[in-house]
Amino acid sequence: MSGRYPVIQVRTEEGHLKVRDGLVLCFFMRCNHTEIAQAVWRSLQAYLHAIPSGSLGWYVDPDGDTQPLDDNGWKHIREKILERPWAMACHVDLWQLEYEVGGYNFEYSGYQLDPLCVHDVRAACAIAFSLPTEYLLEHGPEKVRALALELSRELPFSFGYASFALVSPSGRWYPHRMKLLPLLERYLGLDLYHVQITSRCIGTGARGAYWLTFLGQPLLGQLGGLEGLRGELPFPEVSFQPLEGERLLLTLGEWPDPLDTRDELYLPPYRVLARLLEPYFPEEKLGLTSLLDTRNMGRWLRRLCQ
Repeated sequence: MSGRYPVIQVRTEEGHLKVRDGLVLCFFMRCNHTEIAQAVWRSLQAYLHAIPSGSLGWYVDPDGDTQPLDDNGWKHIREKILERPWAMACHVDLWQLEYEVGGYNFEYSGYQLDPLCVHDVRAACAIAFSLPTEYLLEHGPEKVRALALELSRELPFSFGYASFALVSPSGRWYPHRMKLLPLLERYLGLDLYHVQITSRCIGTGARGAYWLTFLGQPLLGQLGGLEGLRGELPFPEVSFQPLEGERLLLTLGEWPDPLDTRDELYLPPYRVLARLLEPYFPEEKLGLTSLLDTRNMGRWLRRLCQ
């Protein structure tokens, strides 16, 4: 199975690693930060329990500088998530490495969704966890799936997913985006994410069809619920797991698939699900080739709808 996953390393001219291969697990929640702060904190604790001790070593302070994630750092992060109910927004970035990109990272963008507090009426709170590909290969897809379920257990998500991805937290991939275009064209199952950007426009929508696709309300109801999706996705490799709170996990195959266009691809489950979700895709305000040209991001989001 290891041969299916490309080793991706995008470096600066000085040799610093800025983008690498891995997995990302993201969840989007259309509710106020104060309503989910405790659930976000417990989800972070579950992630820390699942990954090697000390994997997160740095955090980004309010000035945008990286600081060691020592006891004082954790005190700051706890206060920021749990004890600042008056804040209009709560952004947390925890990284494995300071100057390079590691496989383990945590990101959270929380908002008070009162129109007076948030400029974008389509905003949603968003949380993301990353894992290196080595974690998947060592522990297997069932452990990753179980971890995704545990991380999502208390989160009132409308949409979420787990996917093979270009791991580069906080949008650190953007200065190197031209190097990424050939990878995105070749691997249709390779996710490119920027949680803070997506969180400002996704609302209760969706972002695509993924190996693990989590559906909550109101999106699940808009898609016809469990029975409606069973009828639309009658593929033996697709599994349906109802979750508490009128939520659902769709699994498209045993392993996450990079969907390498140089191989003989089997795309029907991905295509059907992507087409069902397409009306709910956000208009992400970040261009792939230029900051101002967002049309190419829209085309990339719809890559599996053709």
